[in-house]
Order: sequence, then C-alpha cells, then structure tokens
Amino acid sequence: MDGDAARALVEAAVTAGQENFLATSRRVPPNFLLMAEQAPATFAGYGLMRAAVMKDRDEGGALDLRTKELVFVLLDVLVLNEGGAIAHMENAMRLGLTVPELAEGLTQVLMVGGITTWNRAGAAVMRRAVEIAGAGGTTPGA
Repeated sequence: MDGDAARALVEAAVTAGQENFLATSRRVPPNFLLMAEQAPATFAGYGLMRAAVMKDRDEGGALDLRTKELVFVLLDVLVLNEGGAIAHMENAMRLGLTVPELAEGLTQVLMVGGITTWNRAGAAVMRRAVEIAGAGGTTPGA
C-alpha cells in the first residue's frame, strides 16, 4: 500500500472511531482526542476495535450497549480507573442501568479484586450513581 492510500485509510478509521465515540458516549474524551492528533494510526486501530465492540444488538452486537457499558465500569473499577468507570457508568445509567444493579456488579468486583477496588474507584462510582439517581436519573448530555 502506498503512502497516500495508507494515510487515507488512517484518516477514514480516525473518523469512524470519533463517530463511534460520539454515538455511544456523546463525546470524544480529551485523552483520545490527543491520541488521534499525535498518534492517528494508533487511534485508528483503537477506534476500529471500539466500533466493533460498541455495537448494540440491533446493529449486530451480541450484547446490548447497557451491558457493555456495565462491563467497562466493572473492569475499570478492577484496574482502579475511576474516571473511566464513572464515564461508563454515566453512559450505562443513560441506557437504563439501576443503582442496585451497579451495586451488585461492584460487589462482584470487590470479591475478585479486594477492598482496594472499592476504596480507590468503586465508592466514587457508586456516589456518582446515587447522585444521578437522586437527580431523577439525568446524566450530563442526556
């Protein structure tokens, strides 16, 4: 593949990745914008992988987006990525996730990852979820 064809492929994949973020999260997070600007081929690969995963059932996905967002919440809490967990929780709640469902999932994370997962990420996620639920379930950008 020549240089022009490769650049066009990367540009198309960057656009597809950004469109997927906008469709599922309503924004492209700043760290991913930075990646797209400074390492476009890396973002292109990540964006294509994300677009393949973040398809709802009616788009050919095996799981619904609500479940996928919950899985990302739990995985982010497990690796102590509080910011990512909160972002995915807000998306999941926008798609119908309830506080009791989140609490059950976070309990599973605690069982596997220990109390540190709760102290360093899970509690903040739960606090934000309770805040959203108390506000009538509205999340930013909803």
